[in-house]
Amino acid sequence: MPEKSRVLVVDDVSETRENIRKLLQFEADIEVVGAARSGREAVQLSEELKPDVILMDINMPDMDGISATELIRQRSPIPQIIILSVQGDPNYMRRAMLAGARDFLTKPPMADELISAVRRAGENARMERSKAVQITSSNLAAVQPAAGSGSKDGRIIMVYSPKGGTGVTTIAVNLAITLNNDETRTVLVDGNLQFGDVAVFLNEQGKNTILDLAPRSDELDPDVVEGVMIKHAGSGIRVLAAPSRPEHADHVNADQFGKLLKYLRKVYPYVVVDTAHNLTDITLAALDVCDVLVLVVTQDIPAVKNVRLFLDLMNNLGVSRERVCFVLNKYDKRISITAEKIGDNLKQPVVSVIPLDERIVIPSVNRGVPFMIDQKAQPIARTIFSLAETIRAQLAKLNE
Repeated sequence: MPEKSRVLVVDDVSETRENIRKLLQFEADIEVVGAARSGREAVQLSEELKPDVILMDINMPDMDGISATELIRQRSPIPQIIILSVQGDPNYMRRAMLAGARDFLTKPPMADELISAVRRAGENARMERSKAVQITSSNLAAVQPAAGSGSKDGRIIMVYSPKGGTGVTTIAVNLAITLNNDETRTVLVDGNLQFGDVAVFLNEQGKNTILDLAPRSDELDPDVVEGVMIKHAGSGIRVLAAPSRPEHADHVNADQFGKLLKYLRKVYPYVVVDTAHNLTDITLAALDVCDVLVLVVTQDIPAVKNVRLFLDLMNNLGVSRERVCFVLNKYDKRISITAEKIGDNLKQPVVSVIPLDERIVIPSVNRGVPFMIDQKAQPIARTIFSLAETIRAQLAKLNE
């Protein structure tokens, strides 16, 4: 039996609380353990019931949901809070995420949407609980003689497609911003050394690039690394840019690149690597060390064909498909090639579908302001939130 996600429902309207309970009651892996009528009661019940997931309304009489979220998250990192609100205002979403919410759904949520969000949040809660156990064990071990020491390494997430034009850089940039917070600082590495665009996507003109670190990959230290990084003011992520000229790419070899990524994972909880579509030695070095591969495909036959060839290559190289997080990008409902058809054809399930939204994506690229900064209420942004939670859950499973 799968471990159940324990859910606390918070809403000042009894009918809403009951409707949510009914939506969740038939799911074998979800259990509603309590209901609260106010933010203040939610804080109290969170302490008593120890839920994994809290479905939190925003507008309540004695304490609003965002204030309650902030209080609960200050006391424990384990409960994962999903905000439910009739307000689609981006400002509400921004405030909710800053307070520590993991997701934001518009009321009334669709059943499938709500259940999926609860399951993702439940996986994240279990991961946080596992971390807490590890920290406690580490603290106990600290008073005992130990053979060695060192903090837990971070995780490397490679974003790749064997066909150009599929939106790899857009996903990598916005995913890095989504993963980054005070607890999980994220560095974004531009692994397209000849024609990398990560700095352009962030409107950054930093003079430092990967050339300042890769040749010194055997003698790095945290101060040197932090000094070279571009610090993106709009999101807080650290960025390691590609060389400023294509011919300089030859100054970085695969061995240096692999060692650099391994070092960065010791400094940052998440290392997101944007890659070129060509299978260069640099790309293969990233594949060799990554924990999760975000493999991107679009709804055209050449893209599907190239992914099939790449998956065959992975099999020949002995790379487990369990590391793959298969993403369909630029999804257009008018095209008959669906995620299900692609998944069945390639025998690799599509875990995330990102919609085609040129009115959001193209202006964000041209302005150098990723949509996860100022367009969080848009449907495309919500799919990136979902993708980030899927990756966290996949990393948690790989750790088991």
